[in-house]
Amino acid sequence: MPLDFNAGIGLVQMMGMTNYLALVGGGRSPKFAMNKVSQGEARLKICLLTPEPQAIIWDDMKGRVALEISALSSVRGVQLGRERIVVVLQNSIRVYSFSKPPNLLHVYETADNILGLCSLSSKTLAFPGRTPGQIQLIELATGNVSIIPAHSSALKAIQLSPNGELLATASETGTLIRVYSTANCAKVAELRRGIDPATIFSLAFSPSGAMLACTSDKSTLHIFDIPNTKRQSIQRSQQLGSSDAEPGKWGILGKLPLMPRVFSDVYSFASAPFEAGDETMIGGIPFSEGTVLGTMRPAKGIIGWISEDSLAVVGAGKDARWEKFVLVDGESGKRLCVREGWKRYLGNT
Repeated sequence: MPLDFNAGIGLVQMMGMTNYLALVGGGRSPKFAMNKVSQGEARLKICLLTPEPQAIIWDDMKGRVALEISALSSVRGVQLGRERIVVVLQNSIRVYSFSKPPNLLHVYETADNILGLCSLSSKTLAFPGRTPGQIQLIELATGNVSIIPAHSSALKAIQLSPNGELLATASETGTLIRVYSTANCAKVAELRRGIDPATIFSLAFSPSGAMLACTSDKSTLHIFDIPNTKRQSIQRSQQLGSSDAEPGKWGILGKLPLMPRVFSDVYSFASAPFEAGDETMIGGIPFSEGTVLGTMRPAKGIIGWISEDSLAVVGAGKDARWEKFVLVDGESGKRLCVREGWKRYLGNT
């Protein structure tokens, strides 16, 4: 059932396949203040309010405040778990219990995190470290903190796999995506999106964690295999008759000694163009960098896996749409990414 707040919503986060939503106001007429988060099951909402920044859970059915959470500044992101609420501020992460009342469990300092980067699984929490390019990885059961020096430049995207065992990261350079094991912080894969710098929009693991999808301002959806994560990948190679059945992008050049690393890097096994949308408009509202939260970065190129072989990419702009892509086997046995359909979700505005 659509929810019409008759006002601006800048950020939305859903807690799995539930009715819980985290909402942050945005746009010209925000529904909530910029340091307000709303969360709800059906008609239940959490709000971070001004002038005294605090979070409340508002029960629309009873018409009263149910819970309160204090906030320090504008909310840059929210992550929801069945046991925790994670509020992302520009220079800190605040972890609360999902309880009545919500208790503040942990506070972690971060480098500037205007993008609100944070990823939560049932076992692990990942967010920027105090130094640009670093990741702080929290084991939720024990509170143990690990530091991963993922990139030499500031982070642009991070994402945990559904089971929390893998972490994908990308920097503002946007050429390489690195994948780490959360068990020991070892790098398990380095994937090359391209040679030219790009702005990464979204990273998303497939339900099994065997594949990783990526979108960027190059308007291309890339899909990579993650090594040693899926028995089906081994079976596929056996069916094709060789572990080299799907060769690297540069073929034999990648095996020659002394060649530049770009020839031997792991590239996506499939790619497809997607509709990036008009960067100067969001739902008919013009924006520029530095405007209020929710319009600072267009929510475009956001990836959502539907199943192990299909996914959707959400666009933005005045012609906002979502597009569905499916993975199919081509005649040569090579996997292809094909757009199956699309639909506008903001009408013709």
